[in-house]
Amino acid sequence: MTPPRATMPPTSTQTAAPAAPPTTAPPATRRRATVPTTPLAKVRRARRINAELILGYPDAVCELDFTTPLELAVATILSAQCTDVRVNATTPALFARYRNAQDYAQADPTELEEMIRPTGFFRNKTASLIGLGQQLITRFGGEVPATLEELVTLPGIGRKTANVVLGNAFGVPGITVDTHLGRLVRRWGLTTEEDPVKVELELNELLRPADWTMFSHRTIYHGRRVCHARKPACGACYLKALCPSYPLGPVEPGIAADLVKGAEREHLLELAGLRAPGPVEPEGTLKGGATTEPGSAGGVHPV
Repeated sequence: MTPPRATMPPTSTQTAAPAAPPTTAPPATRRRATVPTTPLAKVRRARRINAELILGYPDAVCELDFTTPLELAVATILSAQCTDVRVNATTPALFARYRNAQDYAQADPTELEEMIRPTGFFRNKTASLIGLGQQLITRFGGEVPATLEELVTLPGIGRKTANVVLGNAFGVPGITVDTHLGRLVRRWGLTTEEDPVKVELELNELLRPADWTMFSHRTIYHGRRVCHARKPACGACYLKALCPSYPLGPVEPGIAADLVKGAEREHLLELAGLRAPGPVEPEGTLKGGATTEPGSAGGVHPV
């Protein structure tokens, strides 16, 4: 019987066969959200988005400054085609000068126009404010009414303004359909309507009434901070998995993160799986332990 041949280790002139490269799975692709096509699917999508908005903007509030229903009605009228920041810069002096409905009813148009000029369309707004004061005196005893049906009969007040006043001054739930909310709910596939009233009524069917006011605030926050009209920060949006319109804007994390605005920026980036760099410490170490190279511009880093 012939003994088995011994196998010899490779010599310097022999080389072992190269190992086969490890097999790797193809990179995972993100499953795109689709437009909900049934009423039940729309309800589920709307309520899921609402839950996510609560995580992103737990402290959302009406961004107009006010202390009374009348002040809120006036500020909301002034906010047409104007930023809340500019309105808030204008109203302190205005509210100090005009304290009640009678003051507006008897206002000198020229003086009032000058005070609200920075908000734009000041002549039309002046007419609305004087008319508002007069109607409140003659019909409602100088007080702002607390029903939608009565509010929309007043000068300068449509459904949007009425819902702002009801939801924030009287605690009566309402959907506020401004340009931000309308844009976002269409991008999310919750409606295809363009008419604000139709958008409001459709959303009323998808959300619980108790959520209407805060859903409006949080959606408007998201529109101002992340989902911009012209260049949304899609790559830094923590709601992208629920958005059938993704991507409409930059998807590269660093570029997208630069588009995120507001005091909530760091929190929003964390929810999106990104983190904003903290203050640079003396040793060049970022808060949390990440290091920077000399001359680094920082940016954002995947968590």
